Amino acid sequence: MKLKVYADRMSQPSRAILIFCKVNGIDFEEIKIELMKRQQFSPEFKEVNAMGKVPAIVDGKFKLFESHAILIYIACAFPGVADHWYPNDLFKRAKIHSVLDWHHSNLRFGAAKFVLNSILGTALGIPLNPQAAAEAEKILSASLQKIESFWLKGNGRFLLGSNQPSIADLSLVCEIMQLEVLDEKDRIRILGPHKKVQQWIEDTKLATRPHFDEVHKILFKIKEYLHKQPSAGASSDSKPPLQSKM
Repeated sequence: MKLKVYADRMSQPSRAILIFCKVNGIDFEEIKIELMKRQQFSPEFKEVNAMGKVPAIVDGKFKLFESHAILIYIACAFPGVADHWYPNDLFKRAKIHSVLDWHHSNLRFGAAKFVLNSILGTALGIPLNPQAAAEAEKILSASLQKIESFWLKGNGRFLLGSNQPSIADLSLVCEIMQLEVLDEKDRIRILGPHKKVQQWIEDTKLATRPHFDEVHKILFKIKEYLHKQPSAGASSDSKPPLQSKM
């Protein structure tokens, strides 16, 4: 039975799963869950993931959510996935896990909250919050500096000194790509100081093209939409945040 991937391409983790499947030639069905229509809260999707978040997968009778868990499962369950994505070497796997665990409480926490509170909230009916955006930017900038100085340490082009990308590279780069919806000056201000990070992003794109570019097209569409909207922070008739996290 074909793997089913429930995803919204506006979700950073969803994009990582879709790109990984496409790059590795995995036969799957993409089932779109539109967060802006609140489809993640439908009874049908709650049967797949009771947490009401994307991405999620169904492989036969097996259901799974949380993007890092999904990436690990697919890398192990489907033949033909190159070893560099999730190596058989136990030590290398443990190092990849350390990056993925760090990601959640650092890069993801800063990037998602910064983009939501500085621009994306307007599309979701959420008031923009400059103070929350400023606090998130501190975490985001510190996270980018940590990638630059620690995770990209070594002679390799990818995280942990590797010469080929792992699931950690794909997950983190998809996170950073969310910054594409920002005003260009803001994006350059945040990414500009981190030259190694910028090169690593380009190397990861190159390693996963054309699928990386195809899956990320939606970001540039939403950017065009957002920058046509009034910059005002919001209506008082706000709704709870739509959850794009796994």
